[in-house]
Amino acid sequence: MLDYESAGVPGIGRRTLIRAAAKACSARVLEIDCLRATNYSRFLSLLAEAIVQTFESSEELAFVDRWSKNHPFILKSNMSRTQLVWHASPGKEWALFEALLTLPQALAEWLDSRVVIVFQNFPHLKSFDRSNKWEQYLRQEVQQQSRVSYALIATVAERWSKPNDLKVLSLSPLPDKVLQIWLIQAMAAENLEFEPESLALFLSYVQGHFGDAITLARRIWLEAESVVQPHHVERSAIALIEDLSVTFESLILLLPHSQVRVLESLALDPTDSPHAREYIQKHNLSRGGGLQGALASLEQKGLVYGAELGYRIALPLLAAWMKYRLT
Repeated sequence: MLDYESAGVPGIGRRTLIRAAAKACSARVLEIDCLRATNYSRFLSLLAEAIVQTFESSEELAFVDRWSKNHPFILKSNMSRTQLVWHASPGKEWALFEALLTLPQALAEWLDSRVVIVFQNFPHLKSFDRSNKWEQYLRQEVQQQSRVSYALIATVAERWSKPNDLKVLSLSPLPDKVLQIWLIQAMAAENLEFEPESLALFLSYVQGHFGDAITLARRIWLEAESVVQPHHVERSAIALIEDLSVTFESLILLLPHSQVRVLESLALDPTDSPHAREYIQKHNLSRGGGLQGALASLEQKGLVYGAELGYRIALPLLAAWMKYRLT
């Protein structure tokens, strides 16, 4: 089985790609959002929940029930839900973790099928696994389990993928030419046609971000009748930005001031050289390690692309909102 890490900003198509690949090879998919895991116990609950939701037929649940008799949990069913439960006691999490990671392999062998375990927001695991003990065990399972593939979703490729020869698939923004082909075909299906100026304006707003392109295109479908004109794109984009303003405002409030200053500078004055002395002086940014630390943190959060993509804001609509707010 192939294990890999999918890196890229939110909305770029990481989960869609994984689901399509799993469907193509008839694999069962378990998805665990590590962002919801605040501690070991919560992580175990999410993993157990994903297993039961994925293998939900009566025959599969009967297998889980038989298998669990030799492990420290039981399958409990009532009228509303079925779940794996255990006696929660401090220090017992490790045995549960080992058993729960073994169960998908056992199910795959019994069903003669493939299983993909998707860890979304994987870097968040470090927020409680500070000694990297669980991360190390995951490395071991990636190598040993023959029927289970592991897919880690992150914004930036993780350092531990390299020693395991884990394949890293980085999803970058789409070139305008590729996005343009999709857009023209999608609009044609809705009996809409872009004027050249409208098309250029659309592409400048989404900057190769496929998720934003889909969202903005849907707005325009409701706005335009037959020919998409620049004012249709402009009005739809501004309305979308205004709808997202509460989300963006909340995001900014969670960031340190130094990172907010970097985002504002890049929104107002995009550059591929934020470390240049003239740029730092112009925007009153922190010098040296402070600026580099802010850029690294913003990249890890999926808000700014790194040097290979020119340090631009990774969420185009966030950049447009910040520029709209500051001017």
